[in-house]
Amino acid sequence: MEQENHILIRKIMNTQKQFPKHLVSLLDWSSEQIADLLNLAHVMKKEAKCGKLKRDLDRRTLALIFEKSSMRTRVSFEVGITQLGGACIYLSQKDINLGEREPVKDGARVFSRYVDIVAARVFDHSTVEILAEHSSIPVINALSDKYHPCQALADMMTIQEKFLTTRATVVYIGDANNVARSLAVICAKLGYPFRIASPSNYSFTKDFLGKLQDTAEGSGSGIECFNSPVEASKGADVLYTDTWVSMGQEAEEADRKNVFAPYRIDSRLQSVAGENHIVMHCLPASRGEEITDEAIESRNSVVFDQAENRLHAQRILMRELLKQHQKIQ
Repeated sequence: MEQENHILIRKIMNTQKQFPKHLVSLLDWSSEQIADLLNLAHVMKKEAKCGKLKRDLDRRTLALIFEKSSMRTRVSFEVGITQLGGACIYLSQKDINLGEREPVKDGARVFSRYVDIVAARVFDHSTVEILAEHSSIPVINALSDKYHPCQALADMMTIQEKFLTTRATVVYIGDANNVARSLAVICAKLGYPFRIASPSNYSFTKDFLGKLQDTAEGSGSGIECFNSPVEASKGADVLYTDTWVSMGQEAEEADRKNVFAPYRIDSRLQSVAGENHIVMHCLPASRGEEITDEAIESRNSVVFDQAENRLHAQRILMRELLKQHQKIQ
C-alpha cells in the first residue's frame, strides 16, 4: 500500500499544471489554479515527510528582498529552496535600498540577469507590482501592505487538512489588513464562507469589498462583515486573528490597542464558535492582546501547524513557477 501511495504521489506531482508567471496577489489567479497548487502542496508535504523530495532546483537561486524583517518568511523560503537543491541570497533594505538608490524597475532587470526567482517582502504593494512588470523571472509577493498571498496559501492548506472536504466557515477578528484581505480572497475563490469582525474605520474598503463579493458570487462563498466579534463568531469553524499593530504602524499603537480591545480571540468567542472549531494566528502573536494565552495554547489551536505550512506552500510555489519558467522536468 505504501508503494502504491508513492506511485500515486509521483503521478500527481508530474501532472502538468499551468500557473501565472508571478504571485503578486491571489486575485490574479483563478480558483482552479489556486486549488491545483494546494493539491500539489499537500502531496509534496507527504513526500517531504517520508524523505522523497525531488531536488530538481539544482543551481537555481532565490533572491529574498526584505524591506521588513521576518523570521517565518525568511526561514521557510530559505529552507524550501535548499531542500529542493537550490540556493538563496538574502538582501535587506540596508543592502540594496531599492527604490531610493535606484529605480525598482532597474533592480528588477538586474535581478533577472543574476538569479532565477525573487520573493519580496515590502512596505508598498506597488514595489512588488513594478518588480513583476519589469522582471523576466518569477516574482513572489512575500508580503506587502495590501496582500500576503503566501500566508493565505498556508492558511488554506491548514484549513483543508483539518476539515478535509468540508467548506469551513472562516471568521477573522480584528484589523482588515493584508493578512485579512488575502485570507478573504482565497476563501472567496474556493467557496469558503468568510466573515470579518472589525471596528468601522478598520474594515474592508468599498472597492475591495466589491471585488471580493464579485469573486465570491462565482464560487458560492458568501462574504459577511460585522462590527460585533461575538455575532461573527457564532458557529464558526475557524477563528483567526492577527496583531493589532503591524510594522510601520507604531505611531498608532496606543489608539489601535484601545479600539481593538474588544476584538480578541478568547474563551468568550470560543464558547460561541462551532464545537470543533480551530484557532489560527499568522504569528508573531502579542499574547494577551489580539489573542489570549489560553486560546493559543488550547486544544483548538493550530497556529504551529499553520506556521509549518508556510514551508510546504512556498516550496511547491517556487518549484512550480520555476518549472514553468525554466522547463524543469
